[in-house]
Formats: sequence, C-alpha cells, structure tokens
Amino acid sequence: METKYIFVTGGVVSSLGKGIISASIGKLLQARGYKVTIQKFDPYINIDPGTLNPYEHGECYVTVDGMETDLDLGHYERFTGIHTTRNNSITTGRIYKAVIDRERHGDYLGKTIQVVPHITDEIKRRMLRAPLSSPEGDTIVHQTMETPIPADAPTRSLSGAVGGAYDFVITEVGGTIGDIESAPFMEAIRQLRWELGRNAVCVHLTYVPYLKAADELKTKPTQHSVKELQSMGIQPDILVLRTERHLDDALRMKVASFCNVDLECVVQSEDMPSIYEVPVSMQHQGLDAAILRKIGIPVGERPAMKSWNDFLEKQRNAMREVHIGLVGKYDLQDAYKSIRESLNLAGIYNDVKAKLHFVNSEDITRKNVAEKLNGLQGVVICPGFGTRGIEGKIIAAEYTRNNDIPTFGICLGMQMMVIEFARNVLGYKDANSREMDEQTPHNVIDIMEEQKSITQMGGTMRLGAYECELVKGSRAYEAYGEETLIRERHRHRYEFNNQYLEEFEQNGMKCVGINPAANLVEIVEIPDKRWYIGTQFHPEYSSTVLHPHPLFMSFIKECVMS
Repeated sequence: METKYIFVTGGVVSSLGKGIISASIGKLLQARGYKVTIQKFDPYINIDPGTLNPYEHGECYVTVDGMETDLDLGHYERFTGIHTTRNNSITTGRIYKAVIDRERHGDYLGKTIQVVPHITDEIKRRMLRAPLSSPEGDTIVHQTMETPIPADAPTRSLSGAVGGAYDFVITEVGGTIGDIESAPFMEAIRQLRWELGRNAVCVHLTYVPYLKAADELKTKPTQHSVKELQSMGIQPDILVLRTERHLDDALRMKVASFCNVDLECVVQSEDMPSIYEVPVSMQHQGLDAAILRKIGIPVGERPAMKSWNDFLEKQRNAMREVHIGLVGKYDLQDAYKSIRESLNLAGIYNDVKAKLHFVNSEDITRKNVAEKLNGLQGVVICPGFGTRGIEGKIIAAEYTRNNDIPTFGICLGMQMMVIEFARNVLGYKDANSREMDEQTPHNVIDIMEEQKSITQMGGTMRLGAYECELVKGSRAYEAYGEETLIRERHRHRYEFNNQYLEEFEQNGMKCVGINPAANLVEIVEIPDKRWYIGTQFHPEYSSTVLHPHPLFMSFIKECVMS
C-alpha cells in the first residue's frame, strides 16, 4: 500500500488539543493494523524547544536519538507506543537552517533562494519523510548535522512516488490558522494535497464556544477558521469541533453545510474525564472510518481495542487516592507533563488515583518543610536547571529521608538527593554541584568531562537513550523485573562525581545503576529506606498507556502502602 498522509491543523485558538487528536488518530489506525508515525511541525524559529523556558512551551521532551522536542511527542509515544526520533519534530528554525546550510555549500547552483519553492520544498520533503534531493533531482551527497538520513530511510520523492516504511504519516502543524509564521507550512500542505490526491487528508480542529448569557453554542468562529483555511487553497476533509458541551446533530449539520464537509466527517471533541478517553470517543463517532473512506480504503469491522478499554475500565474503577508531592520550581502543569502522566498511569495500574500536589521548592524552608509535605504519601524531587529553588529541594530530600517517606529524584532531583546526603550524612556542609557553585571544595556533582569545552546551549547536553547496568538485588533491579541492562533517556550536563563513590556507598547510599561505557552513575538508592531512589535519566519519557514505567509502578506501589 502506498503511504497515506494525514495533516492536522488548528483554528480559532491555540491549545485545543491537536496533539491529543493526532495521537488518537494514530492509535485508532494502529488498532486496525496499520503502521503509523506522527510528526510535529512547529512554526517558531528556535531550532528546538531545548533552550525555551518551560513557562513558554511546557516541558522539553527528549527522543531516543537525543532530540529535544515539543511535549506533544510525549502524547504520541504514550498513546501509540512508537519511538519518535529527530525526524518527528521539525521547527521553522530547522527548516531555514537546512536550506541556508545547503545554500552556503553551493547545492542550489547559484539560484536565488526563496520561501517558495525552496523553503516550502524543504517542508514538503520532511512532511513526506523523503531523502534529500538537489533542485535538479539528483541525490545530494553532502549532509549537514541538521539533515541526517537513516540507513533504512524509505525512498520517496516530491513527485508523490512513495514507498514502504509507513502506512500512515500523521503531521500536526502547531499554531493557529492565520498566524503569519504558519503560512509556508500551509502552502506546503496545499501543494501536497494536490500532488498526493486521495493519498492525503486534512483534519482541521476548531473551537465551538458556549455563550452563557445567550445560552447558545456559536459556530461562527469555526466557519471563519475554515474560510481562512480555504483562502489558502486547502479544503478540510474532516472537522473536529472542540467543545465543552455536547453538540447536537442540527449544529453539526449546520457546520457541515457552511464548511462544505460531509456530516459524517464533522466530529466533536467534547471535554472528557481523561485524555485517554478521547481515542474511544473518536472511534465511536467514526473518525478513523471517515479517514479511511476519504482515502478510499475499505473500512472493515471496528477494532475492539481490548487492552485500551481494559485500561480505561481500571481507570474508572480506581477510587482510592494516593497523594504525591511534586517538589519543583515551575508552577505549571505542562512543565512536568510526562512525570504527571507517568504517575497517573502507574496509579491506575496500582488501582488508585494519583492525586498530585505541586510544592514550590522556592517556598520550602527548614521551618515549614513538615507543613509543606504534610499528608503526602510520596514525594518526587523534580528535574530542572539553575540555582533557583534548589535549597528547597535539598531540604525536602532531607525531610523525606529522615522521615522515611518514599522519594523519587529525577535528574536534578537525584543530584539534590546526593548533595543532601553529602552535607548531612558525610558531613560536607559545603557540598554542592559545579552548576550551582563552581568554587565548591566538595563537588559531589561535577560537570561531565566532554561538556567542559562546550559553549553553545542548544542540543549540546548528554541527550537520548544510553545503557545502564543494574546491580542485582537492588530495589531498582527488582523494579525492572530483574533485568540487568536497561536503556533510558537523558538530558543533563552534570554527573555524580565518582571520586566520592566509595564514601557514599560505605555510608548507606548505593550506586546501583552504572553506564557501562562511561562508568557514569545513573541510579542511587538507600536500601535501608522504604523507597528512596534517584535517577540521572528521565524514566518518564518511556512510560506509555499500555506499558507504564517499572520505576513509577514500584514507587506508587510503595506509596499506596503508606
């Protein structure tokens, strides 16, 4: 079967949930036996979100091959179980950089470089996941760091001759229709719709607001959004109407009539108790069936999705709550999105609802730490960068250690657990990380050797999946089901200083996970405590709906026993 392409765009306002809809479409097509990938095109000029403040763009998600990406890739992976790579996350900055690099190299043979066709062709190439070709159609041997092509890359061309790696490629375009920065992406989609014919479908997500004073749902914003899309030469095939209230058939018929869309292709995305209910809701409304009909593929029987529905049933039946504190400095849900979802998923599989409480580490002092953490059955010391709020994290780690409260430190959180132990158990009151104090005499956390000569910020950390060898008999080893070699994703510049390793272990903090290639400490734990584990890696990136991460499962299980 030729590869089919689904383009997901949004209108009226941002943050409608295009990522959830894209992930849901992917899940539904997977359930029908198709091989799917999902990619995100973001119109901002940053090369990636790695240098963005979490308040600007939420968490920075990291792929297995070490790309810092938008948080929506986390939704894609959690819903579908696929492993995304740098090819699944594209920004305007990457597009322009690739074109400019090739221009500097002379690959365009002296041509004037313009938004159309050069920028739009680069966007199309990446939307098609095609190998790089010269303007004359010959393969370009020269590659920049920005345009790596895997050995198993499928062979495709911009003419629409496609082949074999995926049945469906779902492309979500960030932002809102009408944004000036989105125009090249819309032009690329317009061209591809024409070139690909029935092999391409456009799904447009809009908002239907409810006016309380008039007691009425309004479709005019949707009509204007579709009109804006049509003005760019794109007719949506399917409309997904984001709404806080149920839409009746008369309203859907009105939208279908005004927007030139079949009634069966007008689907509503109503507020649900959980984002994981969305795929089932979309399936019941026939979203996947509508996509297949538009493309000309026989619909067949509706998949049972037994594993997914079993998960939802467990979610609905989970009545008991377990209270978990998130000690961090970003008072924003999306800043710790993957951690939150990993805890929620682990809770469901432990038959409880994880009730999460954010505790701002900047507000924690020795005097109020007991009050701040009161009633919590477990604590996560969250990741981050910089000095702001770290003393509060150290105080929280000391309190949970002394009071034997299950504690999970992630990346910087693990480093704060190490610093706390050095200060209060080893007696090094001035122990610190080189990140926080370059002059500290007891640098129990030090900058990695290969990071010392790096001056640029973006994409230069230790990123992506690395191996970790577990110590048999440790709690981490037991959590992973007695595996000895695991692979987890990283995002850091600093590491445990091995000069102190023996002293830590002699005093009760064990280094139970080691990277075999570089001898870096990946996991620390205190066996004498109920559950006190820190990881240098980010396990939250690997937790999915059908396969929750074993460390989160083990952590929540211990918290439930409190």
